[in-house]
Amino acid sequence: MSKQKKNSVKSQGGDPFTRWLVIGMVTLVVVVGAVFSLTSENKAKDAAFTALDSFQSIGAVPASVDPAAGDGIVFNPGLPTKIDIFEDFQCPVCKLFEEPIGGYLTSLITEKKAQVTYHPLSFLGNGTKDDESIAASNAAYCAVDEDRFLDYHKALMDVQSQVENSGFLNSENLITIGKKIGINSSTFADCVNNKSKLVNVVAATESMTRYGVRGTPTALINGKVWERQSPGFDLNEFKAAVEAAAK
Repeated sequence: MSKQKKNSVKSQGGDPFTRWLVIGMVTLVVVVGAVFSLTSENKAKDAAFTALDSFQSIGAVPASVDPAAGDGIVFNPGLPTKIDIFEDFQCPVCKLFEEPIGGYLTSLITEKKAQVTYHPLSFLGNGTKDDESIAASNAAYCAVDEDRFLDYHKALMDVQSQVENSGFLNSENLITIGKKIGINSSTFADCVNNKSKLVNVVAATESMTRYGVRGTPTALINGKVWERQSPGFDLNEFKAAVEAAAK
């Protein structure tokens, strides 16, 4: 009886060597998976930053944050032709808008042909303390203090992740993006880390209702929503609408 009981206990406990071997193999798989995930993430991050290696800076272009415009970032205030751009830096369609039209908007600003107001929003964020839409828009407002909003705006679009809320737009990477284009000040880094412009992001996002904006990107030309006729964003179509509004 005692021998049978002993065998029963041994059967239930299993072979200690086999048990530890299995535990070791499972641990190895977990560690290898974590390393692979981290390596893949680092490669994706490096590839994104590589997009800024040939970045051509516009240089310092002053702007102001206007509370009357829902804390919009205003260039050339007071000019008769007025364009408002509402966007989220995680929004893939905003990047599709930026690629053909962003350069034209910049020329309107630098040639002082229109008042252009950017409204960086938190529209696609996940609502957590690490909300990437908030973090990116906050950093864009920080760049206003450096007179480098236009450069930083373009850089954020250039490195945009293909996946929303991927974790890429964290404070460390947002500061690195700034350094890549020549924003090296400690005040910028502190502003990004402390989310010092959160109140501006909130005001811009809340102003969507007042402007009748329901999604991103949205462009207003003299207060009227630009309704594109083409399937994509056609530069000539947008220019025609701006020029018609300027007459």
